[in-house]
Amino acid sequence: MNVPRTRVQRRPVHGVLLLDKPLGLSSNQALQKAKWLLRAEKAGHTGTLDPLATGVLPLCFGAATKFSQQHLDADKTYETTLRLGQKTSTADAEGDVIQERDVTCTPERVSEVLNLFTGSISQVPPMHSALKIDGKALYEYARQGITVEREVRQIVIYSLTLIEIQLTGHAPSLTLKVHCSKGTYIRTLGEDIGEALGCGAHLSALRRVNTGPFGAAECISLAALETMSEADRETHLKSVDCLLHSHTVVMLKPDDAGRFLSGVRRMGQWPDLEHVAVYGESPRALLGSAHVKAGELIPGRLLSPIEIQQILEAEPAAAPIRAGQE
Repeated sequence: MNVPRTRVQRRPVHGVLLLDKPLGLSSNQALQKAKWLLRAEKAGHTGTLDPLATGVLPLCFGAATKFSQQHLDADKTYETTLRLGQKTSTADAEGDVIQERDVTCTPERVSEVLNLFTGSISQVPPMHSALKIDGKALYEYARQGITVEREVRQIVIYSLTLIEIQLTGHAPSLTLKVHCSKGTYIRTLGEDIGEALGCGAHLSALRRVNTGPFGAAECISLAALETMSEADRETHLKSVDCLLHSHTVVMLKPDDAGRFLSGVRRMGQWPDLEHVAVYGESPRALLGSAHVKAGELIPGRLLSPIEIQQILEAEPAAAPIRAGQE
């Protein structure tokens, strides 16, 4: 006899969970698991990690989903292992080996090649990626055996550090630490380095150790979350405004805060600013993002009064804030 599954009672949850994504799960699978554990109504992530990859995956809940785009532009740092001498269909260990070559390069040549891939470089996104063309992810075309023309991108590799080198034996490899700009495909970087070395390569391991200001040491695993009570899980949520860490802070008095929340521009003695995090002064609460032009504070993504109230109620000595009428 089939036992009916108990329906999870969802609830409003607001904040950012820094997850150490496990091997073998897609970013969405990890997100859905964490969402279920927190019983959250709304959730999203800030850019994907392949099932092969582990490491820092910021998950956004509730009001934080409004600012997830801010974090997609963040620089990233990865540690990756390149298996030399083998090229695969997907540029990583999940694909079929389609070419094998001898590894004849020297440590000196490896250093020369790594220098070539440091700085501003061009890169063609891989077919096995989530990048969408005509509304369809590239990996969907790849699964059908279709190759789509992709535009060359300019990316920046700020540093490329050699951690370990093994040029002999049955599995020659390089382990690298890569600090890069947004839009960098590490699989493509590894494959391109392999071609420059004359032996080919694919990624056998990939771990994201930093994304923007968030590091692996701050993250928690799904396994650890599963062992906790719901209250303990909530303690691992960072505040919504951690996604706006690089924004200039503007504080508004209650009347101005209410009007700003209604989408009304405010005038002040502010210099032109592209990225602003706007707070209400009493009580102190994040209202949303904005930019300043010619002394006008122009609303961007705004929290709703209900979201603000829910966030305040989760904190000590919470007090209401309401949108005003112009």
